Amino acid sequence: MAPERSGNGGVQSLQRAFELLERLADAGGEASLSELATSSGLPMPTIHRLIRTLVALGYVRQNTNRRYALGARLIRLGENASLQFGTWARPLLAELVDEVGETANLAVLERDEVVYVSQVPSKHSMRMFTEVGRRLLPHGTGVGKAILAGLPAEEVRALLGRTGMPSYTEHTHTDVDKFLRHLARIAKQGYALDESEQELGVRCLAVPVEGAPTPAAVSVSGPEGRLTKEAVTRIAPVVQRIASELSEQLSSHDLTA
Repeated sequence: MAPERSGNGGVQSLQRAFELLERLADAGGEASLSELATSSGLPMPTIHRLIRTLVALGYVRQNTNRRYALGARLIRLGENASLQFGTWARPLLAELVDEVGETANLAVLERDEVVYVSQVPSKHSMRMFTEVGRRLLPHGTGVGKAILAGLPAEEVRALLGRTGMPSYTEHTHTDVDKFLRHLARIAKQGYALDESEQELGVRCLAVPVEGAPTPAAVSVSGPEGRLTKEAVTRIAPVVQRIASELSEQLSSHDLTA
């Protein structure tokens, strides 16, 4: 029997399966069948059939409360896609290093943590190095703060409730309400600064990448003695331009397709 075709020439059941995964993600990773029916508009028998298949494949799991959640098998796909995103962005990070002289990074928000997916190191002998694949809590990093500043306050509050706000240095933000006010100022100025909040003596400037397939940010980092407050004023527009170019390339190539 030939597969059903959708209006755009694709396989309709496959299109609907991915739509259900997106609806689960939009619901915070977990939903009931009736909630999925309401949000997707699909008939309940269709949802039953698709969910059973996704559960059998490991892309969805059924919890003890009979609600459905995103499955662990998606983690491998997501992590590989993030690293591919980092590879694709590397030429623009190299351009950023050439212009500002400091290490450039690209990080994404994944399961309540920021993950570094690409880096181009500075040519200085004393430089910042963060291993690609390293995971950190977002409240203590420039990239994390840049990303969180673009999310609704209630989402940020819920995330911080799950992760806590451990202190890495004496400068790390540890108060939720003060941190939310700090994020509002970041959103207004268009970039975030990590001022020795993750590591003493290190300053980082980060800008969100609009339109990324997952929340993302570009940053430059270096010793405070070199990446001075005066240097930040000069460098910020360059980082913003590179983040904007990444956004434009995302929209023209549509990496999510």
